[in-house]
Amino acid sequence: QPVEATDDAFWDQFWADTATSVQDVFALVPAAEIRAVREESPSNLATLCYKAVEKLVQGAESGCHTEKERQIVLNCCRLLTRILPYIFEDPDWRGFFWSTVPGAGRGGGDEDDENARPLAESLLLAVTDLLFCPDFTVQSHRRSTVDTAEDIHSIDSCEYIWEAGVGFAHSPQPNYIHDLNRTELLKLLLTCFSEAMYLPPSSDSSNTNPWVQFFCSTENRHALPLFTSLLNVVCAYDPVGYGIPYNHLLFSDYREPLVEEAAQVLIVTLDYDSSTSSSPTVDGTTTGTAMDDVDPPGPDNLFVNYLSRIHREEDFQFILKGVARLLSNPLVQTYLPNSAKKIQFHQELLVLFWKLCDFNKKFLFFVLKSSDVLDILVPILYFLNDARADQSRVGLMHIGVFILLLLSGERNFGVRLNKPYSVRVPMDIPVFTGTHADLLIIVFHKIITSGHQRLQPLFDCLLTIIVNVSPYLKSLSMVAANKLLHLLEAFSTTWFLFSAVQNHHLVFFLLEVFNNIIQYQFDGNSNLVYAVIRKRNVFHQLANLPTDAQAIQKGLQRKKKSPEPISRTNSQDGVSMEGSRPAAPAEPGTLKTSLVATPGIDKLTEKSQVSEDGTMRSLEPESSQLSPEGIPPAALSDGEPWSGDAAHSRRDRRRLSSASSSGQWTPTPEWVMSWKSKLPLQTIMRLLQVLVPQVEKICIDKGLTDESEILKFLQHGTLVGLLPVPHPILIRKYQANSGTAMWFRTYMWGVIYLRNVDPPIWYDTDVKLFEIQRV
Repeated sequence: QPVEATDDAFWDQFWADTATSVQDVFALVPAAEIRAVREESPSNLATLCYKAVEKLVQGAESGCHTEKERQIVLNCCRLLTRILPYIFEDPDWRGFFWSTVPGAGRGGGDEDDENARPLAESLLLAVTDLLFCPDFTVQSHRRSTVDTAEDIHSIDSCEYIWEAGVGFAHSPQPNYIHDLNRTELLKLLLTCFSEAMYLPPSSDSSNTNPWVQFFCSTENRHALPLFTSLLNVVCAYDPVGYGIPYNHLLFSDYREPLVEEAAQVLIVTLDYDSSTSSSPTVDGTTTGTAMDDVDPPGPDNLFVNYLSRIHREEDFQFILKGVARLLSNPLVQTYLPNSAKKIQFHQELLVLFWKLCDFNKKFLFFVLKSSDVLDILVPILYFLNDARADQSRVGLMHIGVFILLLLSGERNFGVRLNKPYSVRVPMDIPVFTGTHADLLIIVFHKIITSGHQRLQPLFDCLLTIIVNVSPYLKSLSMVAANKLLHLLEAFSTTWFLFSAVQNHHLVFFLLEVFNNIIQYQFDGNSNLVYAVIRKRNVFHQLANLPTDAQAIQKGLQRKKKSPEPISRTNSQDGVSMEGSRPAAPAEPGTLKTSLVATPGIDKLTEKSQVSEDGTMRSLEPESSQLSPEGIPPAALSDGEPWSGDAAHSRRDRRRLSSASSSGQWTPTPEWVMSWKSKLPLQTIMRLLQVLVPQVEKICIDKGLTDESEILKFLQHGTLVGLLPVPHPILIRKYQANSGTAMWFRTYMWGVIYLRNVDPPIWYDTDVKLFEIQRV
């Protein structure tokens, strides 16, 4: 039966107990009981929530000076963390925290009820006050007795930032009790924000999370110090144990749970669709005319705003070093097993790095300014290679590829890849000697030829990245050159080309890679030229691709015989690096969360043309102006969904390929002709025409079978004046869109759901944003 709100003796028993932990609260308050109270005595559940928030507000007001008050605050915090997901899963209750409670005025009841805050706002403000509460979550600056204790409302929380770093030079003495208390409060914040998990994914980006919106608004007087504290705690964390191997075995690390929680709260507060907003440009002002000055620069979300306005070099250096150190942590593991603590939150770090690059263009340029970007690239390639066979880590594969796509849109990234790769991280890839570009191509080849079939939608992205960097690659190793030709061989088989409507795009991408290297980097790339000459039949077969109906049918028959998507034969894989383990599939029973589909490469990117002076200008999607060779740029304006006008391309495809009775697409001669005529083969054919007779002559004259002589000849050869006029370089730059914003939201919350198992905050509640599946 309903219990009166005034019956303190009854309600106090919920938080008076001294010896509880968050795990105890989860054990003592089972899900079934919370649901039963919600259905059968809703007024009691409402009172419990209201009372718990009231206790937090009182704790924040008083400054929690006694041990008893702190215990009450922590217990209320744990209780709300337990109950909130059950409030969110029921649509009728979702508005509860946004209603005002009678008599709870902002001044504690002596004002009019008009002034009452919604419960959610009181809760969030109390938690932020508590996060800067001297002797509870931060070091007290006063060394005196309780009488002169700091008044929580007069303190300037900017003096109490948790860690040195961005905008703060003083590193406070570590205090593990404060760390534990902060962690519990941040867990509650994360739980408040998790209402997003209980709404189905929608393409409508206007549905902002009201909890995050209020928390990141000017109503939160601690927004700046809290943002800075979270960012600095993450970026300053060193899991190695202050550089002493095996140190973590001696000291329990109280920082790590705080760092994980901080990273998760940070990425959730930064969940913001930059494609729909007036996003800050490089100099921190919004794009627009002088008339728009009435708007404050940048978004209303203060966390996004602060992130986009960081600009000091030393701050960028601190962030980049921190993120690189943490991302490389699993790689360090492989040298001295167990010497360093292995962190598990690399997915949150990748989301954070993505947000930094997406919202702060100055940071992106800083990352690419020096070869420090390679300290981010190598760990990402390591994760991609390691997770390629594991269907529970498809999300990790996507975010890694998205980051590389974003970086590859900038010329500097391609240039940086020429740095020799000497760090030998044990990876399950062939041994090679070469540059970071070779490493990237070899790992991408591994993903395509031996990854999980779920990764097929990423092939376009992987090859786009290679196309974007190709004009800047000074000299590919023989291993990488062979891998590129093996991909072309695999993608240009007739059954692959004829078995799906967009498969031929992959061939266009690869030809574009070869054209870029031959036209812009011929001199250092004798290995690639040699590989092209050796595999010249692949190019001749493409040029002579049969287009008659009978040949198409015959090509498709072959597929039925060999269902393997890409043969691994005739790719000289060689020996894998020593100390490496093969990429393993997911363990049966592994939990994973579903993801929404990602937009196609045409939606993800926009084409830019690189001018003589290295500047880029954006190409309008409809402009398929002919380049000197008479082929459209990148040869992709072939009535496929690549062209701007989707309706027009659908009509074209209906015309070019008859849809059979089963509604299945079938290739027709007209369809094959429509793109075969645009294959950009001129440059390669000219190269073969000039070089093949010369190479054959050397072999006959000198009786050579030794490739080093031929390579030497190719190194000194030149094709100046013999090749067609170089085509303009085209870069496909990532562009923000609501599709990727939604993908990031589902991916991020899926990661947070799966990572919070102790206590299992959301487990077994009715989550709508994604499905939980077992492998």
